[in-house]
Amino acid sequence: QVQLVESGGGLVQTGGSLRLSCAASGRTFSSYDMGWFRQAPGKERKFVAAINRSGGSTYYADSVKGRFTISRDNAKNTVYLQMNSLKPEDTAVYICAARRSGFYQVTTQTGYNYWGQGTQVTVSS
Repeated sequence: QVQLVESGGGLVQTGGSLRLSCAASGRTFSSYDMGWFRQAPGKERKFVAAINRSGGSTYYADSVKGRFTISRDNAKNTVYLQMNSLKPEDTAVYICAARRSGFYQVTTQTGYNYWGQGTQVTVSS
C-alpha cells in the first residue's frame, strides 16, 4: 500500500512558475514508476508527465513539453513537477500516481495503482 500526498499548488500569474511535490509513504517508493495527471473543471483527467523508478527515463504530454520537468528523489520518497511558463490553460487539480506495471503506456490511467488527492493550480491571465 502506498499513500501519496501532493503539495505546492497555488495561484500564479501567466508566465510564472510553481513546483509541485508528491510525498509517498512506505519503504518501496523506488519500486514504483510515477506520474502526474491533471483535471480541469468539467473535463477529463489527462496525463502530464511520468518518470521511471530510477529517474533515468521521463515522458511528457506535448502540451507541457519544454515547460514542465518531472524529477524524483528516492531517498526522500518524493516526486516533483517543476512547472515554468505557466498558462491559464494549465489551471487544474494536479494529481500524482504510482504504478508497478512497468514504464510503458504511461499515459493511460488504468496502469496506475495508487493516486493522491491532488493539489490545485490556478494560473491567472
